[in-house]
Amino acid sequence: MAALFDEGYDLWDRFDIKVRQKSFHPFVAADYDVVLEALLPLRAPGLKFLEWGSATGIITIMADLLGFEAYGIELDSSLVGHARDLARRNGSEARFAAGSFLPSGYRWRRNRDGRLGTIGNGPSGYLDLGIPLDDFDIVFGYPWSGEEPMMLDLMNRHGRADALLLLNTTTGGVVSYRAGKVITGSTELLLGSRSTTVLPA
Repeated sequence: MAALFDEGYDLWDRFDIKVRQKSFHPFVAADYDVVLEALLPLRAPGLKFLEWGSATGIITIMADLLGFEAYGIELDSSLVGHARDLARRNGSEARFAAGSFLPSGYRWRRNRDGRLGTIGNGPSGYLDLGIPLDDFDIVFGYPWSGEEPMMLDLMNRHGRADALLLLNTTTGGVVSYRAGKVITGSTELLLGSRSTTVLPA
């Protein structure tokens, strides 16, 4: 994985210089080792993994190489091209769709505020994948601050009730949710036996 991660950080550095330093773009590279640590105990045959906002595809490719059936949705089609090239070079079968990770018809209305933060609008990526959100066992997202409630709402409304939502935070590592509740410990991640309710702020 080290070579994949190194290439991912190199892609990020070049993207930051060529794109982000000229105009805002929401893509920021995650700490890939932290995400790897979160995914390792979740491996099991046949699990479908989806990354919301897959950017250059490093995390989706990582999931595929770990044995997940891995998919990524990314609004920026140029990044999707990089992700597909990177997957081919690494012998990965990860699949990527250009589009929004918001299903068709989804509307975020917290306190009548429909703003989506850094999340852009576009055709639903699920149409390209041919797989609905509620078909995935594990969904990963790296939200900007304040976007977590929308992602929880999206998963609660369109995801499968027993699926895991993994949200990468800048301060608390990867936080795992099932049915809108924080899951603590590896046993609970697998069995969903103990959880704490989290209400959107």
